[in-house]
Amino acid sequence: MTILVTGATGRVGRHVVQQLVKRGADLRVLVRDPAKANFPASVEVVQGDLLDIDSLRTAFTGVRTLFLLNAVAGDEFTQALIALNIARESGVERVVYLSVFHSDRFVNVPHFAVKSGAERMIERMGFSATILRPSYFIDNELMIKDVILNHGIYPMPIGGKGVAMVDARDIAEVAAIELIRRDHAPDKLPIEIINLVGPDTLKGSDVAAIWSDVLGRLVSYGGDDPTAFEQNLATFMPKWMAYEMRLMAERYVSDGMIPAAGDVERLTQILGRPLHSYRNFASEIASAAA
Repeated sequence: MTILVTGATGRVGRHVVQQLVKRGADLRVLVRDPAKANFPASVEVVQGDLLDIDSLRTAFTGVRTLFLLNAVAGDEFTQALIALNIARESGVERVVYLSVFHSDRFVNVPHFAVKSGAERMIERMGFSATILRPSYFIDNELMIKDVILNHGIYPMPIGGKGVAMVDARDIAEVAAIELIRRDHAPDKLPIEIINLVGPDTLKGSDVAAIWSDVLGRLVSYGGDDPTAFEQNLATFMPKWMAYEMRLMAERYVSDGMIPAAGDVERLTQILGRPLHSYRNFASEIASAAA
């Protein structure tokens, strides 16, 4: 049966597609812009989005397993609910849903609350599902690398509790493994939650020290106050989104994103290899900038 991937041209989705192609999956993708769908000929492309009912019904025809990824947006919850309803209407039984770490705790942060609600809907609607809860994406640091490289400041207010940042490639490979596992299972499997974390739990000062080491010059942590962070984000994204990111940063500071016992070992076992580390990411950026 066919696996459908949403968000297929994004930073996680494109890696999911690559991993599924590598594993020989019968694969279809739903994309807004087919011109961005630079995938092998074996991948079927459907144009549309999660609010386009006709395109959803077309995309879901003949699908058994769904990878549901919908990005932070003002109508994110509506997108998720419509997609899940159309999926069930179309006979989709199995779902891998990209949620977020602490979706059940950080409920004052809008997109965390949205994903918590979608998780509940998946359970109540009777899907066979894997809920993936990724921590902070290492790839987010690409937005601030120029500040680090040019000004010697690590500006993300992640606090002193610790955040186990995760690489998008690790997220995607676990997603692909779970999609194949559920799609190939002779019967529906029970719901399972997997925390997606990196191998190291890092404080703001730890991250600054890593950058200092790989660059060979001092990089300082910018501190825990998210005010400047919000103000900077508001220069290139909607103010509501910048404020939402501030709320998220405040929870990094107050709570952190700390793996549960066994999370890292579980992921290493699933992948059969070590997780990508923040230091490796920083080293690659430093080498490219040298």
